[in-house]
Amino acid sequence: MDAITANNSTIYFNEKCYKALNKHIKLNNFSKIFILVDENTHQYCLASFLEKLETNISLEIIEIESGEINKTIDTCVGVWNTLSDLDADRKSLMINVGGGVITDLGGFVACTFKRGIAYINVPTTLLSMVDASVGGKTGVDLGHLKNQIGVIDSPDLVLIDTSFLNTLPTNQMRSGLAEMLKHGLISDIAYWNKFSDLSKLSLDDLDVLIYESVIIKRNVVTEDPRENGLRKTLNFGHTLGHAIETYFLGNENKTTLLHGEAIIIGMILACYISSELTGFPKTDRDFIKDLFIGYYGKTTIENVDIKPILELLKYDKKNSHGNINFVLLESIGKPKIDCIVDEQIILDAFKYYNN
Repeated sequence: MDAITANNSTIYFNEKCYKALNKHIKLNNFSKIFILVDENTHQYCLASFLEKLETNISLEIIEIESGEINKTIDTCVGVWNTLSDLDADRKSLMINVGGGVITDLGGFVACTFKRGIAYINVPTTLLSMVDASVGGKTGVDLGHLKNQIGVIDSPDLVLIDTSFLNTLPTNQMRSGLAEMLKHGLISDIAYWNKFSDLSKLSLDDLDVLIYESVIIKRNVVTEDPRENGLRKTLNFGHTLGHAIETYFLGNENKTTLLHGEAIIIGMILACYISSELTGFPKTDRDFIKDLFIGYYGKTTIENVDIKPILELLKYDKKNSHGNINFVLLESIGKPKIDCIVDEQIILDAFKYYNN
């Protein structure tokens, strides 16, 4: 698979990753290399990565705890202090080896340490390969509110080695698949149709599907790097999905949802709202609901949960001028941005999901 350029970054795949990485290190006079991992990627991915890294530059491993709950400014402070203690300077390189928490947080740390050091993303989960590591969005959560603090600044390289997917549990693979399904719904009916029977997807299919998904996201972020228009379409399903994810994360009586699990619910809700407001065909709406619930199952969202979920909508990053802005669909592959939705229609969408 050929390399993909995206703004100021280049994305390499599989065997080409490490040739590009080693060449990049040789061409740049980095003073030190810092590799950010969590306990999982330290155990399952780091040794394989280091075997293919060719350099005599001093290496330091920094480990943080895994999980969205640790994607915070406090964690950043710990990493910043560690970089300072280990004499990192502006010619240092940070390599983020992990899922979306690692690439988001590691990118933010790199972009802000000494006003910015170089960084490379090595996504190890399906979600981070097709979403978090591509496009230059970095950041951390503010309490339980997702991605409230951050900057947009592209890594030097993104290295997608799909062999890392062999280390993932099934629920993490499904979480990543949700973003690929979203890419199909917002941009390309031919790509979407490849997912019409999720039970038939195999690991052998994934390399090509991942590559196509990255191209879809690359095309969007290249045209609109600062999210002024087209890039907003990538938030399809995320307005309510993020609110649901945040609510479940902060409620001790709920089982925490993975990002993709929450976004699947958000997309079902957005499809219902689309069928009410933008003419999205009800046959497509119902097919999507049945497909998603058949593969992901249904999450219990009780009536008592809905009001606090709606309260969280006011923190959505797409909001402007006091309006909550939704991304909806007119048809598969034809999204509509900046849609204002009456609360009653949102309540009806939850009824549709629950029934």
